[in-house]
Amino acid sequence: MCGIAGVITPDGRLPPPDALEKILARLTATLTHRGPDGQGRYVKDNVALVQTRLAIVDVANGVQPFVASDGVALIANGEIYNDLALRREMKDAGFATGSDCESALHLYRRDGETFAENLRGMYAVAIHDPARGRLVLARDPFGIKPLYYAETPAGFYFASEPQALIAAGVVSPTLDTAARDEMLAFNFTTGTETPFAGITRVAPGETLVIEKARIVARLQRAALPASPILEQDDADALKTWDEVWRDAVSVHQRADVPYGMFLSGGIDSAAVLAMMAQLNDRPVLAFTAAFPGTAAHDERDGARAAAAAAGAAHVEIEVTAADFWRTLPAIAEAMDDPVCDYAVVPTYLLARQAARDVKVVLSGEGGDELFAGYGRTRAALRPWPFSKRPWRRHHLAGFGGLRNIPPGWRDGMTLIESHARDRYGSGVRALQAADCAAWLPNDLLLKVDRCLMAHGVEGRVPFLDPAVAAFAFSLADRQKIRGRRGKWLLRQWLADNFPAAAAFAPKRGFTVPVVEWIAGEGRRLGPLVARQPGIAELCTPGSVEGLFGAIDRRNGAAAWSLLFYALWHRRHIIGESSRGDVFAALSS
Repeated sequence: MCGIAGVITPDGRLPPPDALEKILARLTATLTHRGPDGQGRYVKDNVALVQTRLAIVDVANGVQPFVASDGVALIANGEIYNDLALRREMKDAGFATGSDCESALHLYRRDGETFAENLRGMYAVAIHDPARGRLVLARDPFGIKPLYYAETPAGFYFASEPQALIAAGVVSPTLDTAARDEMLAFNFTTGTETPFAGITRVAPGETLVIEKARIVARLQRAALPASPILEQDDADALKTWDEVWRDAVSVHQRADVPYGMFLSGGIDSAAVLAMMAQLNDRPVLAFTAAFPGTAAHDERDGARAAAAAAGAAHVEIEVTAADFWRTLPAIAEAMDDPVCDYAVVPTYLLARQAARDVKVVLSGEGGDELFAGYGRTRAALRPWPFSKRPWRRHHLAGFGGLRNIPPGWRDGMTLIESHARDRYGSGVRALQAADCAAWLPNDLLLKVDRCLMAHGVEGRVPFLDPAVAAFAFSLADRQKIRGRRGKWLLRQWLADNFPAAAAFAPKRGFTVPVVEWIAGEGRRLGPLVARQPGIAELCTPGSVEGLFGAIDRRNGAAAWSLLFYALWHRRHIIGESSRGDVFAALSS
């Protein structure tokens, strides 16, 4: 895993050497946390590329950029899981290293701009084709790996993180208020716009062709198949799933460095553990977080039982209020593309712990989306008047202290839902597709990417393998949802193959006691949050102090979102340091 960045200029010339050096040095320095094992640079014609490397495959020789005999050059952030098969197909291509990402270079040389159609993996790729005078950017279909760009008069710039573009002086940290409003409504943003004016996401599955610093072509690769539902009996579906899952987890373990996994008390991580245990001769290293002394459900008992049954080496970390106050500013700094998801706290701390022992972590993101595990999916399918459509309530609507709730706060989600219905109708698959296009890339995967890469750890998500997605999306509704439970087939597979997971036992949702912690310091915290510029322009006088002074179950989520946004705004818009704990950061 790596950080990548670069520029293509419109007039055939790069900036003067001193100016270019300053830009490239700042891009590299800002992305070093993503790739602490080495740096690469490429400069030719009107294109300059930089890469910071986290060495996972072919540690000794997989240094980027890769440059082919015809001059085509590539830098990449990702893992290509069908690399071995591609090498067999292109055995005469002239591979120079054992890096899995080199296969993407030779695919482009063979297939041109459609090369990403044949990649199985997670990736953000940049290719310079000097003979055609073009730069090509591509991102994996689920958006597992991030990629951003800025179109300016001086050139077209791109980077793995927005903060690299800001640090390099490409764009100023100006707030896009429409994206901010959407983020406060959902706790994440949809589509390609970010809360930074002038910085845009490459969409999941998108390939951009850039010539003379302008986008001249866009290609799109879908994450989910358009194929119809495959009618098959349960026994056949379970047998096929076992084969598909075995292959997916196997290829996601390919690494020349130590790897482990994140284990909660849930179904998805249990499925990852169960298959890893079957595939590995050594004990799987599993990491679990808990919140002692709080009202949050303690998942350690379930995780311990699963780890013991799998013969795993189990590492538990206890996340306390002191950890929360001490690390939240650093977490807000890492989340430059903001996600107000309280799970950032344990994810960040788990990654910090895991970095002591491994460089790769497998996790269960994607299981709920592909197997219809969310309660909101089942709620949307109830007959009227009991049905509840997802994402209909503004997250801060109950707070009452916002100066304004813009009428278009839901436009992005409405568009995504419309596209999902156009392709899949109005049933389960349309709801799943909407989650995969909105919530998954811009909340769950973004959170995992930033929290892990802040510590130089690569996160892998085997549920989002193309073969897994194709299988799961072809299942009949009854093989996803039965009665009041989702993920039926996955639960049944676990019941048959890993009984310790207690797949059909009642489950409690995963919670982080951020509201409990904030309530304990609410009266001290309220005035500090209220006086932050980002908050003052959003909220009416006195409303924030009132909120933090009387936190309860109904308004606690609003307090968390405003606190996180205040820290994020200070760091990424105002440019203040994130050193010290929450109180020091807000008081400085």
